[in-house]
Amino acid sequence: MEKIRLLIVDDQVLFLESLSTFLRNYAADIDVVGLAKNGSEALEKAAALHPDIVLMDVHMPVMDGVEATGRLIAAHPGIRILILSTYDVDEYVRRALKLGAAGYLLKDISPTELIASIRALKGGAVQISPQVVAKLMNSVLGQEGSTEREIRLDWLEGLTRREREVFALIARGCDNAQIAEELHMAEHTVRNHVSMIYSKLGVQDRFQIIQLANKIRYHE
Repeated sequence: MEKIRLLIVDDQVLFLESLSTFLRNYAADIDVVGLAKNGSEALEKAAALHPDIVLMDVHMPVMDGVEATGRLIAAHPGIRILILSTYDVDEYVRRALKLGAAGYLLKDISPTELIASIRALKGGAVQISPQVVAKLMNSVLGQEGSTEREIRLDWLEGLTRREREVFALIARGCDNAQIAEELHMAEHTVRNHVSMIYSKLGVQDRFQIIQLANKIRYHE
């Protein structure tokens, strides 16, 4: 059985070591290859240990988790970052996901749910806490104001057929790797399509795409 190589990054030593011990004892398919106490250490250890997944805290000294996420993904494109934080603040979530994080979970998640999320992330699924999704959706809705606006379906008119296919998969929660597999294309090609979709629709992240998709469904 091929194990999932996991690097855990958190400045709280007790949490870091407790989680590491739990995973080693109760998840035989997860190999905790290293621990880091800040983003700078995470960069060094990721280069040396080659983890599949990095479990990343947000607020840490020296270098925070959001900045470390961007640098790790730039240096190791195949790595998957799962943010695990006590904070559900929109700014942190949006920045982390925009930089390429594959998931954002809150620390009140149960240990068994965390193990399941790590396994799902390795399989290509995006992992977002329901509370985080709800807050992001409410934020988007709140920005639209209290008056009802006309639901328009012309958002997709400027997209090519392939871009619409990518749009639909993003709306289902697929990440770039899943989209590449589903549509039989290279992952860098998917990234190019996603960039074009963002530009054409005037959106900044995947959650705004999900919001657009929900409006279309509601209209239909």
